[in-house]
Amino acid sequence: MMFGEWGGTDEAQCRRMIDLAIEHGINLIDTADVYAFGEAEALLGKALAGRRDDIVVATKFHEPMGEDRNRRGNSRRWIMQAVEGSLRRLGTDWIDLYQVHRPDPACDIDQTLGALSDLVRQGKVRAIGTSTFPAEQIVAAQWVAQTRGRERFVTEQPPYSLFARAVESAVLPTCQEYGLGVIVWSPLNGGWLTGKYRRGEALPSDSRASRYPDHFDYGHPVRERKLDLVEALSTLADQAGVTLTELAIAFTLEHPAVTAAIVGPRSSDQLRDQLGGADLVLDPALLDQIDELIQPGINVHPNDPGWISPALTADRRRRPR
Repeated sequence: MMFGEWGGTDEAQCRRMIDLAIEHGINLIDTADVYAFGEAEALLGKALAGRRDDIVVATKFHEPMGEDRNRRGNSRRWIMQAVEGSLRRLGTDWIDLYQVHRPDPACDIDQTLGALSDLVRQGKVRAIGTSTFPAEQIVAAQWVAQTRGRERFVTEQPPYSLFARAVESAVLPTCQEYGLGVIVWSPLNGGWLTGKYRRGEALPSDSRASRYPDHFDYGHPVRERKLDLVEALSTLADQAGVTLTELAIAFTLEHPAVTAAIVGPRSSDQLRDQLGGADLVLDPALLDQIDELIQPGINVHPNDPGWISPALTADRRRRPR
């Protein structure tokens, strides 16, 4: 997500990050068409030139790609256009994992699965998955695939971190039940779990929180709660002899349902800081201390699920008068 206008537009820097990732054993890179509105995919495609077979490439569709209302969502019409755009920008003949970026209440999941199944049979897509789907929609999609002869989703990509644990309640157990791979996003909770946001300190000028304060809690009352938790977690990390960043990434990988964690560095230095979390195994006593600080199965910020059901809008909750 950090390739392109949203992070960095330096093509050489992007290539160096890919070099470093491959050198340290990373073999999956996740992106989406909407990241910098195609620029992220294009930069990734250039960085992978000549070594496409070395990397599992995952991308997504669903989010609006411009003002045209037809260029968004989970319909067959848009999927068939979106995949061609992603293939072109990535400079590849196939996508290893093509993911539905969010649920689309306006579209029958059978239509979505039908289009994706055709792409798998055409060889343009190798496997399909979802991102930020609630447990009940994961189950519904599995049922539709089984009963109607569609390709089934084989992965789910939920938000999961020390500060966003709600998926532990239903999403992760559901993925285990159906044997889905789980690729969690935002294990650092938008940078909160790097420790760079501290009480009494100004926001780093290059941080996403400085550019989008409401989105990263700085315009929300929960900010004080997170600042307290960062201090407490930093103490636990120091006692364990690791960085807060490493602790946060390792925490997500401790859950038996989780296959991999997505990191979103903007620079090679940030990537180096995050690599140590991959092989770190946390002591059970430390995990118990974390549970005492942050209750399992809850989100510190109510908006951290990444998707709010439209069923919660007032017009869906109240009878028409």
